[in-house]
Amino acid sequence: MTDVLDVDLLEFERGSDEQRRAVVDGVMRSLGTGFVFTSHDIPPDLIDEAYAMLQQFFALATEEKNRWRVPESHGQTGYTGLAVETAAGSEVADWKEMYNWGAEVPRHHPLRTRYPHRYLDQIFPETAVPGIATVLAAFHERLVDLQTRFLRVVAAGLRVDGAYFDDLLADGSHLTRAIHYPPMTHAPNLDYVWADAHSDINLVTALPRATDRGLQLKTAAGWRDVVPPEGHVVMNSGMMLERLSNGRIPAGVHRVVAGIDGAVTARFSVVQFCHPAPWFSLAPLPTCVDDAHPLRYGTIEAGALLDRVLYDIGLIRPD
Repeated sequence: MTDVLDVDLLEFERGSDEQRRAVVDGVMRSLGTGFVFTSHDIPPDLIDEAYAMLQQFFALATEEKNRWRVPESHGQTGYTGLAVETAAGSEVADWKEMYNWGAEVPRHHPLRTRYPHRYLDQIFPETAVPGIATVLAAFHERLVDLQTRFLRVVAAGLRVDGAYFDDLLADGSHLTRAIHYPPMTHAPNLDYVWADAHSDINLVTALPRATDRGLQLKTAAGWRDVVPPEGHVVMNSGMMLERLSNGRIPAGVHRVVAGIDGAVTARFSVVQFCHPAPWFSLAPLPTCVDDAHPLRYGTIEAGALLDRVLYDIGLIRPD
């Protein structure tokens, strides 16, 4: 197993053919772990402002935060309270609360007609945190742009056209999620962890910043900390990319656990889940199937796979 590598996305876009090949090689080798670090060009001031506003939101009283719940979204829009999401296979809910948002498609768009639970009106706590809607919408857009560009590197590694993922991502149900992990001293008992072991559902997940350590990757040798270089974004592969690559890119298994300081301090992070539009069918790419790698996965609609896993982790349930 290789280490988690640090690659330069901007060098892939601006460099020589040799430099581009080196970036593709680094990404593909590192994604053997499910994780890679990359440079980015998201303005630091935008990240700072978004995080400050989100921390202001999480500091509100519970009854105020609950005003922004959207139960029919199954945790895909609005506020999700403490100990709601449960990692598949875990018996205890994660000790975290979340705020979720994305971009809207026009009301007459066929995606809203066909997938009404996937494309809801976005809600922002604008009255509680003035200006937050504009900032979070801009942050979401920059993260989608970064993930789209990163997937062009992956496309090169999988030997498909550079625009392959661009097509899948058009009007995708991309989800940005702010997560507040309260101190473990506030948890009901010692069975809780911030986020138990799991893989993400989507193509790739971007993590631009966390306020503290805690993210860990599962390896054959055990759990290891994931600590990106300063100013870099963590990218990890999800279940949908694993299916498309016929298992050549595994979905990274990870968790978030509190260290000694985490027992008494909180942790904040923002992650963005990059999804294809739900009407696309996910089937292993022909370039990833050969005698050494026989066909491993069947075909499933992206939206159906997402709903199946959301049910497994407790976000689709009677409210």
